[in-house]
Amino acid sequence: MQECSKAEGAEVSSGRAVSGLEGSGDLGVPGDAESGSTEEERRVRANAREYNEKFQYASNCIKTSKYNIVTFLPVNLFEQFQEVANTYFLFLLILQLIPQISSLSWFTTIVPLVLVLTITAVKDATDDYFRHKSDNQVNNRQSQVLIGGVLRQEQWMNVRVGDIIKLENNQFVAADLLLLSSSEPHGLCYIETAELDGETNMKVRQAIPVTAELGDTSQLARFDGEVICEPPNNKLDKFGGTLYWKENKYPLSNQNMLLRGCVLRNTEWCFGLVIFAGPDTKLMQNSGRTKFKRTSIDRLMNTLVLWIFGFLVCMGVILAIGNAIWEHEVGVCFQIYLPWDEGVHSAFFSGFLSFWSYIIILNTVVPISLYVSVEVIRLGHSYFINWDKKMYCAKRRTPAEARTTTLNEELGQVEYIFSDKTGTLTQNIMVFSKCSVNGHSYGDVQDMLGHKAELGERPEPVDFSFNPLADPRFQFWDPSLLEAVKLGDLHVHEFFRLLSLCHTVMSEEKSEGELFYKAQSPDEGALVTAARNFGFVFRSRTPKTITVQELGQAVTYQLLAILDFNNIRKRMSVIVRSPEGKIRLYCKGADTILLERLHPLNQDLASVTTDHLNEYAGEGLRTLVLAYKDLEESYYKDWSERLHRAGSAPEAREDHLARLYDEVEHDMMLLGATAIEDKLQQGVPETIAILTLANIKIWVLTGDKQETAVNIGYSCKMLTDDMTEVFVVTGHTVLEVREELRKAREKMMDASRSVCNGFSYQEKLSSKLTSVLEAIAGEYALVINGHSLAHALEADMEVEFLETACACKAVICCRVTPLQKAQVVELVKKYKKAVTLAIGDGANDVSMIKTAHIGVGISGQEGIQAVLASDYSFSQFKFLQRLLLVHGRWSYLRMCKFLCYFFYKNFAFTMVHFWFGFFCGFSAQTVYDQYFITLYNIVYTSLPVLAMGVFDQDVPEQRSMEYPKLYEPGQLNLLFNKREFFICIAQGIYTSILMFFIPYGVFADATRDDGAQLADYQSFAVTVATSLVIVVSVQIGLDTGFWTAINHFFIWGSLAAYFAILFTMHSDGLFRMFPNQFRFVGNAQNTLAQPTVWLTIALTAVVCIVPVVAFRFLKLDLKPELSDTVRYTQLVRKKQKAQHRCMRHAGRAGSRRSGYAFSHQEGFGELIMSGKNMRLSSLALSSFAPRPSASWIDTLRKKKGCEGSSAGSPSGAADKTLRV
Repeated sequence: MQECSKAEGAEVSSGRAVSGLEGSGDLGVPGDAESGSTEEERRVRANAREYNEKFQYASNCIKTSKYNIVTFLPVNLFEQFQEVANTYFLFLLILQLIPQISSLSWFTTIVPLVLVLTITAVKDATDDYFRHKSDNQVNNRQSQVLIGGVLRQEQWMNVRVGDIIKLENNQFVAADLLLLSSSEPHGLCYIETAELDGETNMKVRQAIPVTAELGDTSQLARFDGEVICEPPNNKLDKFGGTLYWKENKYPLSNQNMLLRGCVLRNTEWCFGLVIFAGPDTKLMQNSGRTKFKRTSIDRLMNTLVLWIFGFLVCMGVILAIGNAIWEHEVGVCFQIYLPWDEGVHSAFFSGFLSFWSYIIILNTVVPISLYVSVEVIRLGHSYFINWDKKMYCAKRRTPAEARTTTLNEELGQVEYIFSDKTGTLTQNIMVFSKCSVNGHSYGDVQDMLGHKAELGERPEPVDFSFNPLADPRFQFWDPSLLEAVKLGDLHVHEFFRLLSLCHTVMSEEKSEGELFYKAQSPDEGALVTAARNFGFVFRSRTPKTITVQELGQAVTYQLLAILDFNNIRKRMSVIVRSPEGKIRLYCKGADTILLERLHPLNQDLASVTTDHLNEYAGEGLRTLVLAYKDLEESYYKDWSERLHRAGSAPEAREDHLARLYDEVEHDMMLLGATAIEDKLQQGVPETIAILTLANIKIWVLTGDKQETAVNIGYSCKMLTDDMTEVFVVTGHTVLEVREELRKAREKMMDASRSVCNGFSYQEKLSSKLTSVLEAIAGEYALVINGHSLAHALEADMEVEFLETACACKAVICCRVTPLQKAQVVELVKKYKKAVTLAIGDGANDVSMIKTAHIGVGISGQEGIQAVLASDYSFSQFKFLQRLLLVHGRWSYLRMCKFLCYFFYKNFAFTMVHFWFGFFCGFSAQTVYDQYFITLYNIVYTSLPVLAMGVFDQDVPEQRSMEYPKLYEPGQLNLLFNKREFFICIAQGIYTSILMFFIPYGVFADATRDDGAQLADYQSFAVTVATSLVIVVSVQIGLDTGFWTAINHFFIWGSLAAYFAILFTMHSDGLFRMFPNQFRFVGNAQNTLAQPTVWLTIALTAVVCIVPVVAFRFLKLDLKPELSDTVRYTQLVRKKQKAQHRCMRHAGRAGSRRSGYAFSHQEGFGELIMSGKNMRLSSLALSSFAPRPSASWIDTLRKKKGCEGSSAGSPSGAADKTLRV
């Protein structure tokens, strides 16, 4: 069964790593598009295969694999050549096969191309093998199908729409089934949907009464009902259809459906009618591809490659023109010795052929190994994330997981984080903390005198020993609530009666008195558990009854209707009939919804309860309001009939039901309110503080009420008392929201006018205003409600909202829907050139996670929907700090250094051919041996740069966390941009000039030891190639900031490999085996035996490297980067420690107290108590940072701001010093 679970799970989450399918990515998220199916409705007749086959419905065979043995090679090659780079290199290979234009052997291109294609093909084949294996395992599962009145064992792949299937306990559901009957009373069955939505709690499904009686195969064989329903779609929580049987019609809903991927639990058997099969099932409909995400470096690289190709064409044109002129002026005179090739009749045509020859020779400015190396480095970075023990949660046994390999360096460039609150910042483990009943608040901890106890004076918890069914883990601290229960307070009794009845919790009693609750949400579980401990114990339920043990006496209520919760209603109700025959509606929901549905008689009580609600929300507690309503028998009967008709309506069924629900949920009587505590996760305040110091702006997008969200904001240090102002936007109309946003901007502008030399607000909505707003003095925060946000996101106001929000240090959006979360992220992506990251833990966060540049899923209490849709996942919010500041920053640094060096070494290598062209009659003759050209990027220079790209560090991980400002260069894209690219290219061209002209000048007059002329083509080629390998090896050594044994091995090993291969290719043995290929026997040995050659190599290396070293020393001294300063502080600390050790060894006696005072700076106790201790790193750093560089990042960030911002006031200068 475990293997089956994994196989079925592979249908959902075979995911990025295997099938490219996005498992459960769109799990019924509002706003998701439905399937592209052309069906308008589906008609299914039971036990009628011939009738159903005429509609050509999909079979139950699923196929997630892409290839078979026959199609693999052509299809895979076709896919690979969709990549522009592969097509470009194939084009070059074809050119090299034309003898008239090729001066290089075909293997110089085909070897690296075949290597890349083979590696990719093997990876694709391996992935597809596992997909085939998973498909076969699932398709060959056995199922009992009713055929001809007899149950037969059939493979899943042979099941058809319209078949009736028998399922037994713990079996997977084979297809999307309409539940017909079961072994349980009333056609009830229990399922687990972990493979669909990650929730492990059991859910109830029920057959409609008319089919629930069909218990044996003979009755089911005669069943010929027809179902007309919606077409295939990906909405997991919705189904609409109608069963037509015996001239009657019966409405069908999601409660009657068993979806493929579910597991039957605690039910001996059930029968179901196949409605959707195979690819039409909702499970497979949710396995759609996710939008492919590319990093900013990827996009820049594509642009640069196009520029390089243009540069390559320009070089080819220059050399082709040179060839035509040379052939016309000089070459024509030497036709006897240098005749034109066959078919060449003019200098112009010779130049045309020369152009293509040079395109082939110079193509190494963009080698195919660049793309392979980038993927290898990214893969290495992903493994580092997966292997990081400091991001492993031992409690849940959950490691961090990089679910994609393409976004690692983007983690080092994040500017905006959008976070869910519940389960992301908080633990999502709910504890019943306080409540308000009939205007009396319970839950405050009191001391012996009845006063509110201070922190640390908490007495013993309430003793629930009177209740044998109490949950021993539940704790409550106010004994007055239990006393009210025991004294028979009717309001308190009704309060807990509501909590024990109004829910969808399932109860499991493994032994007498040992109850286990399985709730769809932690909130519901906490409320039912509270009622249980206070004497109102929910014992069991059937489709029509709920049994509650009230203060020791079992009472069974008839369950007449459940008005279920959804994100629009934000409330849930049940209608029950008591044993006395009284019909009562119990309702619980959000205060904003329920308070406006109360009877006018509740006005005074509602006012008191609202005060309690505000008090609870101010403490960061999650609140619900409870109410009830008595219904007349006649009214309920009429309403029930209308409900039945609405449920059977062919169209707009949901709207009809919503109106009826709304009708009955009015004029209710207020009972009270509950307050549940959802504690902050460990390390959240510290993480947010440090990320804020890294200039990352954090926006919290939550469905909670404003007061709760604001309190959590203060708890996690997003909001502080030191802030200049916290703006709250609560307008209900467009004009109100616009006015509130305008006032907020005006206040911020007023505060910054002195800094910005009187820049006027009247220039609003200009690009200059945005930069000025972002450079304001002071710290602000913005809190906005969901109804206000809906107006703020409208097209004519979204820019104003964004400008205001981006000027604030923190933004909290309350009462937002999943769709609004995605819209906010999309808004920032649209107008800000910044990398966004969204982090959440629930299905309501999926759309936000998919919209952001980077999506992070928290594997928490709300299933795995967010994880399945994410790019990275871990179990606690605090790990985000390490993911960004360590892994993200290192990945960005490594990738930038890799690209800079890669372009440098290839321009240095390739441009030598360009200069040689002016001295060889533009004949497209190569400088190097063709084997050197082939092996340069594959063997001689590939491994050292890979080692740097995978392992390099500028500062250790502890310093990355200690100095968050080190993160800012990635946000500003400083380490690799168009300017840095041109610097690398310039250095490469400079190196190529020296690499060619120094040996050329030396060889012009040099002689060997025996007096013979030194200058010959092969000796020159060996000298230039050796100089090149040595220079680029020294350069990679200078670029490497963190040396490991692997770096040493790769750099010195590559040099050794070069000389070994060089001497081998010029050896007598190879000449004997391949005399036509290796003609220059002993050339390398003879050339490198000459002191002149080694002096030439040494001179070339020194002239190439010394200017680079000198420039770096000057830059380090005059304008050091922040990482240089941090490394310097490390050296200072090491020296100080060494001096202290020496002093101890010297045995100097002295006062310990005075030694302590003189060897430490002033303490940070005040900082810690004030909550600002997270700024310690920046403050400490400012004492070491050289003054000229103190604000270079800030200067760059504010370069579009007003000119006087840096010197307008002393506070501006002070702020810069603080934020180094």
